[in-house]
Amino acid sequence: MAEEKNYIIKVEEGKAATDERPSIGPVYRSCFAENGFPAPIPGMESCWDIFRMSVEKYPNHHMLGHRQIVDGKAGKYVWQTYKQVYDIVMKVGNSIRSCGVEEGGKCGIYGANCPEWIMTMEACNAHGLSCVPLYDTLGADAVEFIICHAEVSIAFVEEKKIAKLFKTFPNSTKYLRTIISFGKVTPEQKAEAEKQGLAIFTWEEFLQLGENKQYDLPIKKKTDICTIMYTSGTTGDPKGVLISNESIITLLAAVDCLLGRVNEELTMNDVYISYLPLAHIFDRVIEELFISHGASIGFWRGDVKLLLEDIGELKPSVFCAVPRVLDRIYSGLQQKISEGGLLKKTLFNVAYSFKFYNMRNGSKHAEASPFSDRIVFSQVKERLGGNLRIILSGAAPLSSHVEEFLRVVACCHVMQGYGLTETCAGTFVSLPHELSMLGTVGPPVPNVDVRLESVPEMGYDALASTPRGEICLKGTTLFSGYFKREDLTKEVMIDGWFHTGDIGEWQPNGSMKVFDRKKNIFKLSQGEYVAVENLENVYGCVSDIESIWVYGNSFESYLVAVVNPNKQALERWAADNGVSGDFETICKDPKAKEYILGELTRTGKEKQLKGFEFIKAVHLDHVPFDMDRDLLTPTFKKKRPQLLKYYQSVIDDMYNSINKPNA
Repeated sequence: MAEEKNYIIKVEEGKAATDERPSIGPVYRSCFAENGFPAPIPGMESCWDIFRMSVEKYPNHHMLGHRQIVDGKAGKYVWQTYKQVYDIVMKVGNSIRSCGVEEGGKCGIYGANCPEWIMTMEACNAHGLSCVPLYDTLGADAVEFIICHAEVSIAFVEEKKIAKLFKTFPNSTKYLRTIISFGKVTPEQKAEAEKQGLAIFTWEEFLQLGENKQYDLPIKKKTDICTIMYTSGTTGDPKGVLISNESIITLLAAVDCLLGRVNEELTMNDVYISYLPLAHIFDRVIEELFISHGASIGFWRGDVKLLLEDIGELKPSVFCAVPRVLDRIYSGLQQKISEGGLLKKTLFNVAYSFKFYNMRNGSKHAEASPFSDRIVFSQVKERLGGNLRIILSGAAPLSSHVEEFLRVVACCHVMQGYGLTETCAGTFVSLPHELSMLGTVGPPVPNVDVRLESVPEMGYDALASTPRGEICLKGTTLFSGYFKREDLTKEVMIDGWFHTGDIGEWQPNGSMKVFDRKKNIFKLSQGEYVAVENLENVYGCVSDIESIWVYGNSFESYLVAVVNPNKQALERWAADNGVSGDFETICKDPKAKEYILGELTRTGKEKQLKGFEFIKAVHLDHVPFDMDRDLLTPTFKKKRPQLLKYYQSVIDDMYNSINKPNA
């Protein structure tokens, strides 16, 4: 058997612990950067150059598309070329400048992805303005905070978000002077804005402001801040992450290098579906990447229930997703399989096992079982548009069983990535055809140096035979600091190394497994430390649950959990076990709690968890954790303080039931 390839190279030895710092592991980088990090294209100094150079190279190629709605029905995608978009961008830029916004000014964008979002962003790039996304997924409080903190003077807003923006008055009007709707403006809205001393325009009205006016474009530098991207965070106020032109153009060079080395280069013929929020760095840099190749970007209609329909019409070649979206696709496919009858189910399982066996033995996905692809899996491929060659998952960990399933049935590469807003999104990504990278985020992208730092209080040693520790990163893709928060910047940037707070483990092939979070540890009353995210990943393997939040504190010796069960699985169990009622009623039944607790315990034993890591009581919530109740961030990370506040009475009841079982 051939020796497994190692995709990283060592550039510096590790160091033993000192009185001031814990031990640190060796510094590694991608083997694709053996001759140094790839350089950006000559002449590309800023994000404006990315767009400008593509307009020059691909003027008549489709750039931005959206579905026309005719008589309430969605039709074909209609497209604007690179040159057409450029002409509108120049008008937007002149109109912004005519409002008195100068180089270095802050321009807010609030709303779902649409062509106007990109045009506004490019106008900011052209005139050296900092684009400040206002979170589409957060409430008015966060929007108000961002406007005031970033001192946003002009804001572009989706029509249906205008009312929410007005809720930031009067505090935001200290800075905000101009509002532009991507759609209509009602007479009442106009009157309200004018009462606050603001000017408000429709998109068409605004474009006319710059007519017959010409403003010179300033010279942009690599170090200029092109966007201030606020991270929602799991506690406290959002933090404004300063992203420079250099961060983005360096990342693009590295991704192009990586895709070239695995024979998956992007071209002008690639098509991307834009639905992940442009307010997040993940989608922003992906769209910049597509623009740099003169490729086409089609926008969804804004409804997750219609996403597969939009995909079917657009036929994208690359699909980026967060795990929650892929979980939905997985659940939908599993349901179809279970409803297909015994013969279809058996055929599917045989085809799946045969193809996966061949992939595990080194076959590329397209060669593992062409017959299975053609006869069995072609329907899955068609549901995803029929043209996909890459699915890229990011923003949160993707369950291994979902990743494995999609790698087999989607007939395309499924790659899992890792990055933060502070690292410009792209830091690690798994590679095509490397099944050994299943459950990992792959090796580093060739633009960063990586090392692990030991976390002694959690028992993680970066110098052990299996190196584990906090993931630390260094490179020009890193952020330029937190806006107006030098104190927070100093906390995470130590000697030029960004401390992510995530715990990782190097794999023998050079890929990284992210399995814990440094801050999410607590001590139980007997003095044992619990790494809660690691436990949630273990318990998350239980097929009958959708999500789990594990809780413990230093006054108790046991762990408890709130679980979102899988509706179909629990209803199926209830039917088989004589438990009646709707889903909410079943969740309240003691037998259902006992069943789920038993499944968690069985998994804990299989994974050889320590005694204190077993869950002693569960609460089943039929309503999934969501952003509406402020329990999740926009990237679906759990807000632990808010979860505790929301479920405090439930937690108290569970501990009372454990401590006083006969009361």
